[in-house]
Amino acid sequence: MKMNKIALGAVVLGVALASCSGSKKITEQQVVTAAVDPQQVINDEKKQMEFDYLFSEALKQRMLGNKQNAVQLLSSCLEIDPKSSAAMYELAEIHAANNDFTSATLLLEKAISLNPGNIWYKKLLAQIYQQTRKFDEAAAVFNDLLKNDPENLEYLYSKAMMLSSAQKYPEAIEAFRQLEAKTGVNDQISVEIQELYLQNKQPEKAIQEIEKLIQSNPAEPRYYGLLADLYQTLGDSEKALKNYNKILEIDPESGFVHFSLANYYLQKSEFDKSFDELVKGFESKNVELQTKLQMYMMLVSDREQSKLTDEREEKLINILVNIHPGEAMVYTVQADYLLRKNQLKEGRDALLKAIDAGNKDFMLWERLMFIDNDLQDWAALEKHSKQATEMYPNQPNSYLLSGVAAIQLEKYDDAISVLDEGYDFIVDNQPLKGQFLMLKGEAVYKKGNLDDAFKLFDRSLELYPDNFVGLNNYAYYLSLVNRDLDKAERMSAKVIAQFPDNETYLDTYAWVLFKKGNYALARFYMETALKNGGENNPVMLEHYGDILFMLNKLSEAKQYWEKAKDNGGTSEVLKRKIREQKYIAE
Repeated sequence: MKMNKIALGAVVLGVALASCSGSKKITEQQVVTAAVDPQQVINDEKKQMEFDYLFSEALKQRMLGNKQNAVQLLSSCLEIDPKSSAAMYELAEIHAANNDFTSATLLLEKAISLNPGNIWYKKLLAQIYQQTRKFDEAAAVFNDLLKNDPENLEYLYSKAMMLSSAQKYPEAIEAFRQLEAKTGVNDQISVEIQELYLQNKQPEKAIQEIEKLIQSNPAEPRYYGLLADLYQTLGDSEKALKNYNKILEIDPESGFVHFSLANYYLQKSEFDKSFDELVKGFESKNVELQTKLQMYMMLVSDREQSKLTDEREEKLINILVNIHPGEAMVYTVQADYLLRKNQLKEGRDALLKAIDAGNKDFMLWERLMFIDNDLQDWAALEKHSKQATEMYPNQPNSYLLSGVAAIQLEKYDDAISVLDEGYDFIVDNQPLKGQFLMLKGEAVYKKGNLDDAFKLFDRSLELYPDNFVGLNNYAYYLSLVNRDLDKAERMSAKVIAQFPDNETYLDTYAWVLFKKGNYALARFYMETALKNGGENNPVMLEHYGDILFMLNKLSEAKQYWEKAKDNGGTSEVLKRKIREQKYIAE
């Protein structure tokens, strides 16, 4: 029995620490009743013990993330004690987290009626009222909180903001005035009041509010900027310009004002003046880089509105590079601009500078590797993909691109090894697994293990049936060895249906048809391939010559074999075709 009492004491202590209101206590009336009815006291104690255990277990389950279990346990608590405000509060928190605001509100309102002095109940209720856009009710809760804590600035500010959101402008202004009386005049409160006056269609009072702010500190240039922006909003350009110039009188080195002037001239359609002010702002060493980058992003996001040309954008970027050398974000912005201009090599250089300057974002490395791939710079891709796999060993794309580089550099064993390693890091991504297997199949095929390669291709397509590059390559490899030509035709036709103008895919389809003996249809698709960019491709030109030969057009066939040679074809088989004037299978 002693051990039971010790265990019970630990549970009760845990509840006392975790609960907002503490556990329910045996009342004096129960003690009196005990003299009359000892069994009743025993029953009450048992209920109390059960309640404490369930409540403690509910808190533990919630902490472990088992919210549904916690809800069931807390509901059982309320069956034992329907007036437990603590259980109601804990339930309300769980419902609120699940966006069940109706249930949470009902529970909190009941909890507050039982325990009106608990500020946590009221603060959570006010938060839920705000989330459900019941701003009046939220303001009333904060007003109630202020009655017991009138000096609490957080409550007063929240009350003012809720009244503002409820569009009760005079009441909100009065609340901000009360806050101002406690904190003194400051720009945050003045700007809020100014905005409320504007919403309430009282522009004169809005102006007076900012003028009062200026009077509190006439040497602060930012306040003149607020007044200038206000006049600009109200359409009084003359007074706006006067106050912008006042900033330059007080602080000639101010950089911020140039951004305001840029906007001023932009609205007046004086675009050259507007850009000149932007340049001054970007050149200012008194403006933080983050502010300049935010301005740059605003300009780029709406180029038509800001009248930002490519030439002007490049100038702003060059200013950032010169004024803020070594900043990773500047080089990232520069890289983005150059890549949008399709200047891949220059963009890659900027990305490398961003990485060297400390940008550790894997997306930057991924972009770098894709640029290497687009440039077909396989040595660079090999280097960068190896670096990426070392720095980010859990990112499968690095291994995939490393495999691409190894295959292109004819390092097939390296490709198989790195693809096997990266495959283990793929989680719930069947298409990516398919790509890995397809690439591994390429490496195995290049090593001459056709059967193993084709098995890998089949497994790949089971995982990623729409891998069109894989479908094309597999179909072509089958045609080269005259295996499963019907299957090759189906795969190639699927690719052509998706990409009817791609010369590489058209060439594959034509060659599969050629191997099946359908020379007339093969000619049609090969001619389409030549018209769509293959006219200087030696392989396609040679294929077309082969097709023409099978159609008994011998002179034309020789002509296209000669074109294939002139465009870089060097194979011994091609030379024999020209010399012997006949088709020779490879």
